[in-house]
Amino acid sequence: MEPEKLAYTKAKIGRSTMVKKANENFKVLITISTGIMFGFFIGLSIPSLPLTKVNTTTVVLRGSAVVANKTTIESTQNSKNASDEILKDNKKIWIPSNPRGAERLPQGIVAPESDLYLRRLWGLPSDDLPSKPNYLVAFTVGYDQRNNIDMAVKKFSDNFTVLLFHYDGRTTEWDEFEWSKRAIHISAPKQTKWWYAKRFLHPDIVAPYDYIFIWDEDLGVEHFNAEEYITLVRKHGLEISQPGIEPNKKAPWQMTKKRDNSEVHKETEERPGWCSNPHLPPCAAFVEIMAPVFSRDAWRCVWHIIQNDLVHGWGLDFALQKCVEPAHEKIGVVDAQWIVHQTVPSLGSQGETENGRSPWQAVRLRCKREWTMFNARMNNAEKAYYKSLMSSNFTGHR
Repeated sequence: MEPEKLAYTKAKIGRSTMVKKANENFKVLITISTGIMFGFFIGLSIPSLPLTKVNTTTVVLRGSAVVANKTTIESTQNSKNASDEILKDNKKIWIPSNPRGAERLPQGIVAPESDLYLRRLWGLPSDDLPSKPNYLVAFTVGYDQRNNIDMAVKKFSDNFTVLLFHYDGRTTEWDEFEWSKRAIHISAPKQTKWWYAKRFLHPDIVAPYDYIFIWDEDLGVEHFNAEEYITLVRKHGLEISQPGIEPNKKAPWQMTKKRDNSEVHKETEERPGWCSNPHLPPCAAFVEIMAPVFSRDAWRCVWHIIQNDLVHGWGLDFALQKCVEPAHEKIGVVDAQWIVHQTVPSLGSQGETENGRSPWQAVRLRCKREWTMFNARMNNAEKAYYKSLMSSNFTGHR
């Protein structure tokens, strides 16, 4: 190669190398400048940290936190939107275990039971009741028996809610008694206690009460104390009971007569032929309907036996044994706390003359008819039940 061409070629290569190095240096400068600018802006976004402490780890962590926070917000918003959609369509709530008619309600708002506690119209609901009575006593009354009821109510402590069913329409006159101002008064003309009980003592209404006393108005209570009575009922495991009745010639049943030197009795001997089974009424598992006392659980069953149209309750005493098991052990008469049946025919005077019969005779006839009707209904219901069992068993074995 000629010397001139060789020199030219070397010079050209040298210039090319210099240009290449200059380009590389420029790229490095641009990269450094970009890094400085990026770091500067990152520093502005983290004012609480010195610029010298900002590093790649911090940037990555902060970026992760932003992403995580965004995800959480989006998730929360989605959940809220889903909840809003459900709330907009309450048909999506359906809880079969709720009481009938309340299946569309959330369980937290359902109040299936109530009570007979009197409440104020002011203040906080939680402050309404300094104490809650554990027991309920209900009397069906006419104003003519006010003095007898006054003596009876005073045998029941403040641990009892007192409820008066007025069959004669006279209620305000009872305010002559101080306790009457705290009692509950319900009035309907010429109605019996079983009419009232069926309509106003539903088991879900009286659920707070351990025991429910449903008494007539003509009972002498000189030898009775309600708190001591309940003590004996608990002691002897009685679910259905009554105080012993002072023996007299008019007492129809041996079972309910008071016995001396006894706290409680649960069986008796009746007249020949009256008891097909010593563990069944009227020799056992039996109390009368004049002064019965029911536990909460027993009353939940008994209430369903009471028929809407059979208002006198005759025949009910023989059916009570169907509500507890074993009935001959859980139904009894409390001898140590006894009463006197004064036999005042107050409801008889509320009747009307019918077919030449006096008012009390017409009422008495209705009572007997109801007893026959009640027994027929009970027998038919039991036959229908056992017949359905036989049909089911027959179908199941085919």
